[in-house]
Amino acid sequence: MIVRKIGENIVSPLGFSVEENFTALMSGRSELRRYESLWNLPFPCFVSLIPGAALEAELSKEELTGRCASSTKFEKIALLSASKAIKQSGIDARSGRVVFILSSTKGNVELLADEKTDFDRVTPANTAKMIAHHFGNPNLPVTVSNACISGLCAQIEAFRCLMSRQYDAAVVIGADVLSPFIVAGFQSLKALSDEQCRPFSANRKGLNLGEAAATVVYQVADDNSDGWRMLAGAVRNDANHISGPSRTGEGSYRALLSVLGSSKLTVSDLACLNVHGTSTLYNDEMESIAINRAGLNAVPVNAMKGYYGHTLGAAGVLETLLTMRAVEEGKIPATRGFDELGVTNPVLVSSESFDTQK
Repeated sequence: MIVRKIGENIVSPLGFSVEENFTALMSGRSELRRYESLWNLPFPCFVSLIPGAALEAELSKEELTGRCASSTKFEKIALLSASKAIKQSGIDARSGRVVFILSSTKGNVELLADEKTDFDRVTPANTAKMIAHHFGNPNLPVTVSNACISGLCAQIEAFRCLMSRQYDAAVVIGADVLSPFIVAGFQSLKALSDEQCRPFSANRKGLNLGEAAATVVYQVADDNSDGWRMLAGAVRNDANHISGPSRTGEGSYRALLSVLGSSKLTVSDLACLNVHGTSTLYNDEMESIAINRAGLNAVPVNAMKGYYGHTLGAAGVLETLLTMRAVEEGKIPATRGFDELGVTNPVLVSSESFDTQK
């Protein structure tokens, strides 16, 4: 029994399909921009936003304008991405054998600025129910909101649901949009850079933020069909700090070992590692330690935050899909913004794209 990918989509400032996004990525394009007073915030920020006019045009193409007349931007991009991926997959989303899983760290949190807001609408769970209802799915959807790892946790949850044989297919949607609350929150943590982020670089100053939605549809099968398969996934909580990673990379190190062991893969089987690469001081350092502790320092590394910014609940799904496409093309995309290595443990990261050896 295997779990394979049968549908995919990305909605981002770089396009409304995986193909559009991958083409932009390989050309080095980004929509990250410096804003001096975005939403009248009292500090500059460097973020990537989905243009409203382009989004509305795409919703119209997909005949979703009427359904989204009173929807928020977060709801619109999540529904749009799910619709495109489901259409590509060919599944019957009305089936009780299909489960919807939504990954989001913030949901409709910006609605809290209005005292008249129905609190239930703020939660990602409410949006998950709305999406499942739109497709006529009878099941209670699953919501994953576990900070930056949400998109990967959601895919692991899909894998477990399918391997249990409770479902035949899983629609995994990752989405988040930006708002004053979110940007100011990251600023209060002193995590933001007001210029291009620089993953793993000596002069990195912090992360950028971005908007996106991405969807992957997985299906369980009994044969060894061609295409992408999920072999294993792991989450390891090092219980280190409420907002900071372990200085020894403990959680990431143990997760890497678990995945390698469960999948029966060796280092020589790996074409590349797509890493978090937020450009914060501690994240990049911790990842370099974990990679080296796991014996993966000879595997090429890529980070995508320099193209999109940190897309929060969408990141794990978006970057999984783009990494799949890159490996299909035999490419390791450049890590945009990288210059001089600035972590204590060596990682094979490059400012230029290059061919894989697999």
